[in-house]
Amino acid sequence: MTNRISRVTTRTGDSGSTRLADGTQVAKTDSRIVALGTVDELNSFLGLLVTELNDASGQKPLCVRIQQELFDLGANLATVGATPLPEMDHLDSAVADMNGKLPPLKEFVLPGGTRAAALAHVCRTICRRAERLLWELNEQPADGARYLNRLSDVFFVMARTLNAGHHEPQWHGSRKPQDGGQADT
Repeated sequence: MTNRISRVTTRTGDSGSTRLADGTQVAKTDSRIVALGTVDELNSFLGLLVTELNDASGQKPLCVRIQQELFDLGANLATVGATPLPEMDHLDSAVADMNGKLPPLKEFVLPGGTRAAALAHVCRTICRRAERLLWELNEQPADGARYLNRLSDVFFVMARTLNAGHHEPQWHGSRKPQDGGQADT
């Protein structure tokens, strides 16, 4: 196998530009680069979530697979005209499987509970931002944006799953908390 990266520091980005996979030079503020950076940010937070998962959660293999898929999505974003990616059946299956083991929602869920659940919520919100940025690119096919839409559902249900057996913070709206004045934390 050949080396893909021979140097990390090239200084070519010091002028505020970078290159796509085909060598095209673009501004670092280009919407494609912003979307790619957001997918990378999501992947980084997902890596942090993985470090918080124990084997009993059963979530690690799914998260590791998603990390690979997010890297593929980034590679597609770095290649103008690349066909964005993946099949999403496994995401739908994961949501159905996790959701089937959870109690029905009675109120909006607030991010929090366990550290792992809170990180899953961070992944969900970054995923939604990445999805919006991909839609903003307005490219067809929009498989990458649809993938991120499904993925954000995975992170939401995963957060609920990771809070199973723990306190799941819920929104009370303008009502006062029901537990004697203590807000959910």
